[in-house]
Amino acid sequence: MLAIGCDHGGYELKLEILKYLDEKGIAYKDFGCDSTQAVDYPIYARKVASAILDGSCEKGVLICGTGIGISITANRIPGIRAALCTDCFCAEATRQHNDANILALGGRVVGPGLAVKILDTFLNTPFSGAPRHQNRINLIDEKE
Repeated sequence: MLAIGCDHGGYELKLEILKYLDEKGIAYKDFGCDSTQAVDYPIYARKVASAILDGSCEKGVLICGTGIGISITANRIPGIRAALCTDCFCAEATRQHNDANILALGGRVVGPGLAVKILDTFLNTPFSGAPRHQNRINLIDEKE
């Protein structure tokens, strides 16, 4: 199960991604928003993160205008590793090396064709499990 959320700047890209998920038969929960009317992205970042942390969703996708603000918000939540990706290499590397559980996209940065390729890469790349990568994740998750 995939959690997806966006703000107004990511709404149109979210619609394209939902179309792709429906075509591929990938189950998802849509946490909003539902229009291009201005909203605050922290609300949707928290909803998607909560769904991952409570186990109702395995991974998430967050979209705002650039992907920056929504990924910053998500990464403030313990247990969340959100990666802002603008290409397939980054999506693959963040899954292999960081076991990222949220993909962040910029609706005004990445077009729909590339966005679905990035998403497909993110969803189909496993964490490597390599000790050095797991050690880094442990250091990220370590409380200060």
